[in-house]
Amino acid sequence: MYSYRGGMSREQSGFLGRKTINDSLDKHLEKLSPPASKRMNGNEGDRLVVPSTSAGLFPELKSQSKSKFSDDESDTDSDESELSGSDGEDTSWISWFCNLRGNEFFCEVDDEYIQDDFNLCGLSSQVPYYDYALDLILDVESSQSDSFTGEQNELIESAAEMLYGMIHVRYILTSKGMTAMLEKYKCYDFGRCPRIYCCGQPCLPVGQSDIPRSSTVKIYCPKCEDIYYPRSKYQGNVDGAYFGTTFPHLFLMTNGHLKPQKPVQSYVPRVFGFKLHRP
Repeated sequence: MYSYRGGMSREQSGFLGRKTINDSLDKHLEKLSPPASKRMNGNEGDRLVVPSTSAGLFPELKSQSKSKFSDDESDTDSDESELSGSDGEDTSWISWFCNLRGNEFFCEVDDEYIQDDFNLCGLSSQVPYYDYALDLILDVESSQSDSFTGEQNELIESAAEMLYGMIHVRYILTSKGMTAMLEKYKCYDFGRCPRIYCCGQPCLPVGQSDIPRSSTVKIYCPKCEDIYYPRSKYQGNVDGAYFGTTFPHLFLMTNGHLKPQKPVQSYVPRVFGFKLHRP
């Protein structure tokens, strides 16, 4: 089995995976496709140039996130462990990855789904080091793993994170994936709407683009039908393409009973008790 980050512990590897930018991986990806900033549509102000595909490597948003989260939230996150779950020696790579701090939005994809080549069609040309990354995700032992350097292990780990994200966005559109995400939705794992008049409505993860490295994940409120930044600065650094633009809407179509009524109240600005007239 491949070692995690060149023989380091999984907790250390998760920390490094969020703090270092792999230049070699980026150069390889840029050869496969043009920069994300050139592919995106919309206003110039909405564009985001993301330097890496690994979860947690969106430094452009770090300064924005600090102003969007309260000081208490930031202090709490910084004091908490990188891992939100237990770190046992027998933990599979998928469980380890989904339990990393900030990866709470991800569900665990079934091994059977990943082992079906049909479900992974086209990904081999989009993800560098595809074969090694796939073996790492499936915990397949390799005779070459001992000969990899620390840098090579880091490249494979980054590629595995990208590959899992691209598999994940397909899986959550299947019936099994919907069921797994439904359980997380019921547990409020995706957070609640910050809008006052939505009264704590549970949200769903959504991407603003289906192209990797274009924008980070947001949360969609089914009640007010708007999107917001996640409360956690760690969750706010995850690539939005790993959830896609389709998931929350197909999820609500599939589970129609979960679709809430639109809020009837809205905020009315007043000056000395008098409503302001819109120009």
